[in-house]
Amino acid sequence: MNKLNIKGARVVLDTNILISAALMPKGKPRKVIDTIREKNGILLFSDETFNEVVTRLLRTKFDRYVSRENRLLYLAELQIASEWVTIFENKMGCPDPDDDKFLETALRGESACIVTGDGDLLEMSPYRNLPIMKASDFLSKFS
Repeated sequence: MNKLNIKGARVVLDTNILISAALMPKGKPRKVIDTIREKNGILLFSDETFNEVVTRLLRTKFDRYVSRENRLLYLAELQIASEWVTIFENKMGCPDPDDDKFLETALRGESACIVTGDGDLLEMSPYRNLPIMKASDFLSKFS
């Protein structure tokens, strides 16, 4: 598979990737974040996508894996090191309408791709020429 240039590119990470990266620091999702940072890429959020990560990651069910304090620190680091776009909660045609916010964030922010483990998003790839890929595919293309 050909390597592609992610240097300076914006990337949208789905909530499942961001939560996995927080809970498993040696896993592929964390390697995705590290690769984006190493290549001077930019994590791209909208208020809607970031709020979903916050509300889900701070659930008590994750307390046994990572302390709440460490999860708050992780979220603060994401917030500081990322770029924001405004979305209007348009219908984008995803089978799960709750995932439309990731598509709209990526399009409005001119993202290079979306990285996700969500089947509803993956089946839409490419969406308006926007690649949507699993963490392993991202790593094989960009690391």
